[in-house]
Amino acid sequence: MPLAAVTERGVCVVEATPGEAIMRRAQDATLILEACFTARARGALVYPENLTARFFDLSSGEAGEILEKVRRFHVRLAIVCPRNTISMSSRFSEILSDDLRVFETRDEARQWLAGGTGGLHGERGGSP
Repeated sequence: MPLAAVTERGVCVVEATPGEAIMRRAQDATLILEACFTARARGALVYPENLTARFFDLSSGEAGEILEKVRRFHVRLAIVCPRNTISMSSRFSEILSDDLRVFETRDEARQWLAGGTGGLHGERGGSP
């Protein structure tokens, strides 16, 4: 199953399976939202391959459309994407916020989704 509710340390989030394509187009963000609603989760953990092909290219508008949907429903989105594994627009870090962060590891993403501080606003989450 490409999306599953995972509870660790008392915090439930929806986690995508690495390597699985979930969002083929920006409108597919509703799949993540539906999984969050069903699990009563306020956060989702995804990997680059779960996102649309042009998500990290800001000129496509895909990241903005997806972020607008998750923000509307107060869902936090953590992306596990180790440095230098994906090409991002030079200004991609400008859209990172309290409800969207990028992390080096799954553990860092989980900590942030559980209310931890992992990462700084406007920068990639996790270790420097």
